[in-house]
Amino acid sequence: MTETPVIDFHAHSGKWSSQGVLGGTPDHFVQVMDAAGVDKLAVNCIFYGDARRGNDVTAGYVRAYPDRFIGVGFVTPRYPTEAIPELERCFGELGFRFLKVYPVYYEKPLDDPDFDFIYEWCDERGIVIMSHSQYEHKTRPYRFARLAERYRNITWVLAHSGNTMEGQIEAVEAAQSAPNVYLETCTSQSEHGTIEFLVEGAGEDRVLYGSDMPILDARYQVGRIATADISDEAKCKILGLNAIKLLGLDGYGS
Repeated sequence: MTETPVIDFHAHSGKWSSQGVLGGTPDHFVQVMDAAGVDKLAVNCIFYGDARRGNDVTAGYVRAYPDRFIGVGFVTPRYPTEAIPELERCFGELGFRFLKVYPVYYEKPLDDPDFDFIYEWCDERGIVIMSHSQYEHKTRPYRFARLAERYRNITWVLAHSGNTMEGQIEAVEAAQSAPNVYLETCTSQSEHGTIEFLVEGAGEDRVLYGSDMPILDARYQVGRIATADISDEAKCKILGLNAIKLLGLDGYGS
């Protein structure tokens, strides 16, 4: 495989102590990135009820290694008066590149009307949004297809691509139904041949590599792409070129 930049689209800053996720310093993350061959890591923090606190943690990673970390914002409709000002701060002052939402915490579906004011703000600005996806009520992949039709200026990224085979099938169907739906690869629940299935179903231009660091091991997740039975060109796109194009990382990987 020809050398290509590796952009990890899915990682977390901060701590989730109840689940045994103790986080790590930016230095620790960079050590793992170097071991896994990852050039840039997109980090978000969903572990605190106070979105501003989480975004400040993420901003600290970016400040420590601006050439290695990509900032990803987080807001929740649980605090509606705070969400828009925090979006403005994330994509203004902090210079973050895309948004993470997490309906599992909010305990309402991804397409619940409570999210509308957030999506409307993002749609007006053409923001990329990533959300957890799984074959369960709140984040079923078919919900992304509905939102992609309604908010066509948003690019929707299905973190985990539905996770299990049932979810992956529905995730591929969502990608086939809308050109603004992308699939992300990290999972601990997939079956053999998952990467090949996602590429065949969604196309090599709309699959993104992610690790879910520090919850999952970036080395293993890179290996799933590197050893997949797909073309070298597809591997290069998934590992980095698709993310570079989607996020407009000008001058990187050219």
